[in-house]
Amino acid sequence: MADTSARSDEYTGAIGVGPEQRSFRARLGAFSARYAIIGIWALLILLYGLLVPSTFLTAGTFRTIFGSQQNTALLFLTAALLCTIIVGEFVDMSVASNFGLAAVTVSVLTVNQHWNVWIAALAAILVSTAVGAVNAWLVVRLGVNTIVVTLGMGTFLLGIALWMTNMATIFGLPQDFAQIALFKIAGLPLGFFYGIILMLVFAYILRFTPLGRNMRFVGENREVSRLAGVRVGRIRFGAFTIAGLIAGIGGVLTAAATGGFDATVSQMYLLPIFAATFLGSAILQPGRFNPLGTVIAIFFLSTGVIGLQMLGAAGWVQQVFYGGVLVVAVTVSTLLHRRTR
Repeated sequence: MADTSARSDEYTGAIGVGPEQRSFRARLGAFSARYAIIGIWALLILLYGLLVPSTFLTAGTFRTIFGSQQNTALLFLTAALLCTIIVGEFVDMSVASNFGLAAVTVSVLTVNQHWNVWIAALAAILVSTAVGAVNAWLVVRLGVNTIVVTLGMGTFLLGIALWMTNMATIFGLPQDFAQIALFKIAGLPLGFFYGIILMLVFAYILRFTPLGRNMRFVGENREVSRLAGVRVGRIRFGAFTIAGLIAGIGGVLTAAATGGFDATVSQMYLLPIFAATFLGSAILQPGRFNPLGTVIAIFFLSTGVIGLQMLGAAGWVQQVFYGGVLVVAVTVSTLLHRRTR
């Protein structure tokens, strides 16, 4: 073995690749893996700025990229999805419908049933949290397949939301209630800051707390985690429940911002949620689902779609862009995950 190592060192030295060069290449590879998408994002902004400078390089465009209601909703929806995906539950297909149920519940209770809007908002969040707990009970306690449970639950919740609204759009939430999401700070709505704070707190928990490390541990190897004394069932149950809570809060904020909600709109978020979440696993922490990478991915995708629309692309370009990115992101995420393991 020693002879083999020596011959290897002599060979690499003969072709001019020393330890310092190998170390530099490793650092360069690690840097590019972490920040390649950010570099592409910068180039994308530069490209659109050169092609349509009069429309793209404006404050209004960047306020749309960072402060649009869709991106605020995506911050909450991807955070909810990350809760379960990090603990190894691939994947929660009900998160968008649960989000929509909360938005519909607060709208129907306030506008049609004349509840106090704050009580209706609390009820909506509690309903979504309960849905997360039901998902947890079916998956964790009864051992039903995650995709089957959440896909069925998502379809069920969409049907309930359509029934509650009589398949109509419900509008008429109080204007002062909208300020919890729309009040501007530095030109951006409060909803944007809620989402960023949520993701920062999530990133802190994963990076610096025992709970976050246990969540990662459970996601990597459930059986080894159990043998190490980690309460695997409790962590998995909590992940589904907190995912429901976050989806509920996001749904209420979205309803507040728009003055109501259309139940069918929630399904439009499904593709962007997964595209951003998987693309985020190729940013900052390659091969790992992470909140900060997901935030960057959301704004990267938004930049791409808005730029294409300014170039004259038709409305269908959004679906093509998100779908294409999802395929690429899942492929890259899979390869990076294998490499890190």
